[in-house]
Amino acid sequence: MILCAGNNETFDFATPIGVGLIDSAINLTRHCLVNKPDFLLFVGSAGSYGTHQINEIVESKTAANIELGFLDQSSYTPIDNVVSAQTENIKDVIVNCSNYITTSESAMEKFRALGLGIENMEFFSVMRVAQIFGIPAGGVFCITNYCDANAHRDFISNHGFAKVLLREHLKEKGLIHG
Repeated sequence: MILCAGNNETFDFATPIGVGLIDSAINLTRHCLVNKPDFLLFVGSAGSYGTHQINEIVESKTAANIELGFLDQSSYTPIDNVVSAQTENIKDVIVNCSNYITTSESAMEKFRALGLGIENMEFFSVMRVAQIFGIPAGGVFCITNYCDANAHRDFISNHGFAKVLLREHLKEKGLIHG
């Protein structure tokens, strides 16, 4: 099953599950309870913490939920905040997820120093639901922006082309046709 967020990030070959951590978890869980898929592939846009370039395609099987409060040590979590379906001994790009988009260059640098590569709002939910249901999963992302003061402006400017690049990548991989 190929998934996408929804709203302005939809594809005719993907099932929208909702924007952000909560809606995506609820809607994907509903899908899995009704008709458990054999595989989940999330497709979407992402912001870069500086290592990956705009319009670059990034594949990952590892998601994290590291919030901004962790960076200044003003919060903690008792839950496991990294989920991975990576079984090979390959250094995977870690996709950080939050309901908020990072717009601070200093936060971007701190996330990068923690080993996080990119951010997307939904991928952690996808990977956690997949883990609970025992479904193999992964994600394919196109970088639309850096996580800095221009994040929203650059996302808006690059989002349309990113969707084209994602479609072409999935065609090349033989995951979609047409």
